Amino acid sequence: MTFTLAAWLHTLSPFLVRFTDEFGIRWYGLSYVLGFLAGWAWLRYLARRGLTPLSEQRVGDAMVSLVVGVVAGGRLGYCLFYQPSLLTDFGGGFPFWGVLRLTQGGMSSHGGMIGVALAAWWIARGVRQKSGEVTGRVPRLHVFDLVALAATPGLLFGRLANFVNGELLGKIVAMPGETAPAWSVKFPQEAFTGHAPAGQAEALAPLVHAYRVGAESDAQTYERMLRLIQSGGQSGRELAAKLEPFISARHPSQLYQGVCEGLIIAAALWLIWKRPRTPGIIGAAFLALYGVLRIATETIRLPDADLAVQRLAGLSRGQWLSVLMLAGAGALAWASVKWGGEKLGGWGVRPSGPDSPARS
Repeated sequence: MTFTLAAWLHTLSPFLVRFTDEFGIRWYGLSYVLGFLAGWAWLRYLARRGLTPLSEQRVGDAMVSLVVGVVAGGRLGYCLFYQPSLLTDFGGGFPFWGVLRLTQGGMSSHGGMIGVALAAWWIARGVRQKSGEVTGRVPRLHVFDLVALAATPGLLFGRLANFVNGELLGKIVAMPGETAPAWSVKFPQEAFTGHAPAGQAEALAPLVHAYRVGAESDAQTYERMLRLIQSGGQSGRELAAKLEPFISARHPSQLYQGVCEGLIIAAALWLIWKRPRTPGIIGAAFLALYGVLRIATETIRLPDADLAVQRLAGLSRGQWLSVLMLAGAGALAWASVKWGGEKLGGWGVRPSGPDSPARS
């Protein structure tokens, strides 16, 4: 990022390594890898400490199920909740189906959680041996608790990647040319989107025209200008200085949501689990905390610009999905009280046996 007199001008590249304009190692993909590794390490730690009946040997298999659940659920959730046309889009070049074109849209965190819930159900079933015997069964509600804890690093890394990509923009705190708070961020990506401030396209027209090559459209030229800024060279810095006065300053809503979803929830769940808890309580707490914090932070984050209906009864689509999460939290808490069984875990309590998880 380039520091201005007030706000930060966002100049980060979405690529860690870029081989061509559209191909390389992206921070967004890397965030998923880091999230899965952190989740695996956390589950392995819990198993080694004897805080769960899920054996250390099964953690790897469990992570495979979770990876499939997150990726499939996240992508299908995005298509269902935000861009249903991708479900019936068959045509064009490889990979031929809109759902598989990850450059069109992205992932839905709510959809990913549904995928994780299905993966948790699968993990709890245990493993069927050749003899027909099923081994390694784990209480289903307890698996929900485990994946709730393991999911928080991935949520943090995902929001950091959203920030690097300059997507999921927050509300404007200062219009172009106005004095902006030092904590705010200027995202050049706002131009040529539904969230661009009024009159920005007209004000940018001379600068865009100066950089146009051949028969490029304004959007194509601006995309190339962004790549030049993100390259970090002298010409990129010069262009950034020219562009900065035309960009509004915004709340870094991605960072707000990263702190809430990845750090605050993780700390709260860990504190709750200091004592052994009835299976399902940690999962219910996760759903409740995520729902409340997501509803709160989306008062600052803007809805996706391409949605025909961005708010319904004053709430965004993400907020309505979070309301459903609150209902799910109540249902899971009720199931925990009714069917949870004996308490498990409790990192503040010494395990009752050398090879058994802490119980009460």
